Amino acid sequence: MEITYFDELDSTQMYLCEKIRSNEINHNNAICAFSQTAGIGSRENLWQSKKGNLHVSFCIRIEDLPNDLPLASASIYFAFLMKEILEKRESKVWIKWPNDFYIDDKKIGGLMSSKINDFLVIGIGINLKFAPFNAEILDIEVDIKELLNAYFSYIKKKILWKNIFSKYMLEFEKSRKFFIHNDGDILSLNDALLYKDGSILLDNKRIYSLR
Repeated sequence: MEITYFDELDSTQMYLCEKIRSNEINHNNAICAFSQTAGIGSRENLWQSKKGNLHVSFCIRIEDLPNDLPLASASIYFAFLMKEILEKRESKVWIKWPNDFYIDDKKIGGLMSSKINDFLVIGIGINLKFAPFNAEILDIEVDIKELLNAYFSYIKKKILWKNIFSKYMLEFEKSRKFFIHNDGDILSLNDALLYKDGSILLDNKRIYSLR
């Protein structure tokens, strides 16, 4: 994975997606900005951030993903890999379904995934130094470059989805006291049924994590 670092970008996600669509990027690549001025979060919301936080987007060819990974599970899969890297550094971070990083009951970051051409595109934002109101920062100190090197080395191992899902099933129980937004509705996860592909059944609707 080639990693390119920028002092500042409007949005790592927008930058990377534009490069893919214009065929300027045609191999696995990561874009990290130490400062981001117009970040994008879930449901195209503005992602508030400041210099010192983690802002990274990367693309992986579909053919380079683990052979049992459904695209619908991508957000959970890549978020959980990051969680495990942070756990090894003694963080208490956990993943709220499907793509949010939490410390206790406070959000510290998020992940978004989408498919463009032959690539899966992932964007990650984690509060390392600054958190907006009602959010929190990561509970450990990390070096961004060291963290990303460890993360992408872990991704390269192509750990099977079934191995990640077996661990995530237990962690999913923490999500039950929270809510999600879906098609304009706010839904409780308390009675959600988790499927093996990472989707959930809620309010008689099948909801997927790829977004």
